[in-house]
Amino acid sequence: MDSTAPPPPPQWAVDMNSPAPQRTTKASSIPDPPGFSSAKASSKQQRQQPQQQTTTPRKTGDTDALKLKKAWELALAPTKQIPMNAIMMYMSGNSLQIFSIMMVFMLFKGPIQGLLSTNSAFAKFESEGTKGQMWMVKAVYMLMQCGLLALGVWKVNAMGLLPTTRSDWLAWETERQPLERAYFAFD
Repeated sequence: MDSTAPPPPPQWAVDMNSPAPQRTTKASSIPDPPGFSSAKASSKQQRQQPQQQTTTPRKTGDTDALKLKKAWELALAPTKQIPMNAIMMYMSGNSLQIFSIMMVFMLFKGPIQGLLSTNSAFAKFESEGTKGQMWMVKAVYMLMQCGLLALGVWKVNAMGLLPTTRSDWLAWETERQPLERAYFAFD
């Protein structure tokens, strides 16, 4: 034996480089997946044949429908946040602690940023075909953001931070007498 000869390649390398066996008949009724070729084409044949496009271009109506569907998903996303935020606000308590104050701050911050960036959030979905329908999507989005803001106002009121009743800081206001205790002078 010659010690300078390289060892033979392993069987798996030989199997990988050899072409797949040709199928003469289709054994099953399952079609081949897209992009599958049963026989390996040589590199010359691949260079000579132009690549065929496997994807068909979408119609603009289909694209507009998909854009509108995605826009509606974005518009209704704050609706899914309302129950979660309501539970979080309930669980944080009504006392003035750093945790509850930060929760209320974040509850106000998200919807305000959402309202200010409404047009930029829906800019990627606007096209000539969807322009007439986007005003309704934006209106629903803004309504849902206002719902989150209303939840924040409810929480601030529950914490006692809204001046809904007479308190000491409104001491300049004179106390009103109820009508039952008012005395009328008759002559």
